[in-house]
Amino acid sequence: MSSALTALCRYPIVQAPMAGGASCPGLAAAVSEAGGLGFLAAGYKTADGMYQEVKQIRGLTARPFGINLFMPQPGLSDASAVEMYRHQLAGEASWYETPLGDADAGRDDGYEAKLAILLDDPVPVVSFTFGCPSRNTIAAFARAGTVTVVTATSPEEAAAAERAGAHAVCVQGIEAGGHQGTHRDDPQNGGSGTGLLTLIAQVRETVQLPVIAAGGLMRGSQIAAVLAAGAEAAQLGTAFLVCPESGAHDLHKRAMTDPLFNRTALTRAFSGRPARGLVNRFMREHGPYAPAAYPEVHHLTSGLRKAAAKAGDPQGMALWAGQGHRLARALPAAQLVEVLHSELRSAVSASTQRGMS
Repeated sequence: MSSALTALCRYPIVQAPMAGGASCPGLAAAVSEAGGLGFLAAGYKTADGMYQEVKQIRGLTARPFGINLFMPQPGLSDASAVEMYRHQLAGEASWYETPLGDADAGRDDGYEAKLAILLDDPVPVVSFTFGCPSRNTIAAFARAGTVTVVTATSPEEAAAAERAGAHAVCVQGIEAGGHQGTHRDDPQNGGSGTGLLTLIAQVRETVQLPVIAAGGLMRGSQIAAVLAAGAEAAQLGTAFLVCPESGAHDLHKRAMTDPLFNRTALTRAFSGRPARGLVNRFMREHGPYAPAAYPEVHHLTSGLRKAAAKAGDPQGMALWAGQGHRLARALPAAQLVEVLHSELRSAVSASTQRGMS
């Protein structure tokens, strides 16, 4: 790894920040201790909730770690679409015997308060999803000694990150599980995007920033491929979601390799933004009608998802997963880091030997 990323970890392996509970302090600390870079997810948490998790991970490791922030979203343009979706979900509320959530519960997720905490008590790395922060914000983090990373799903978004002064860009291919980190959510775009290897090439020809590659990566040989394509490191989410340290629900973990869930798709059904998950009943029934309305739809369905989990029903849960989910290995996080690094070394060695023959 190079530039500001060099000293962060021994191995070019980053554990993706997975909002919703999977990226807990125990998981992130285990990854960092093993030589990777663990991440906490501040999305959906209060500022104090984020602060408490930072305190916890500092008690578990002295190694560098990161925090991911969701950028505030623009105002909703069509409130009637959310109301129509509320009516669409009435049967779900009755089935799970729980009320639908308040779609107007909030838009910015306490962003400014989280910035203030992280600038007052700096952490090694801060990454941003759903947009690019201002030059002033990134400059403030640079003065605090924090490395900044901006998620990008296109060369244009990567260029915006470079103009803002970010230290690195996390290039997210269409294969990635969870939310597509687009800077703008175009209602006409249901989540179509570019494959990771092609996107790395496009970004490398557009900006000079170090690249962290994300999207469906589950094996060390795949990490070798993205490094060969020009990335400095690989970011894996689904691979770490099934680790025992992960805070993901057990139903979610088991679904990764359950033959019942044999494919993934992008959907707005659970949050209003395109996100990749295992195709289940909820996604099939409501995905075609879900509006482009984040975070309103997220707030609307939050109670339903929790009720489904409590009822032991994965068909009503948001089972976020990348395209490589069937390759998931339920190993302890530290062991998974070592296995991935061993596979990476073997792949690089084999490639070198082929090149010499």
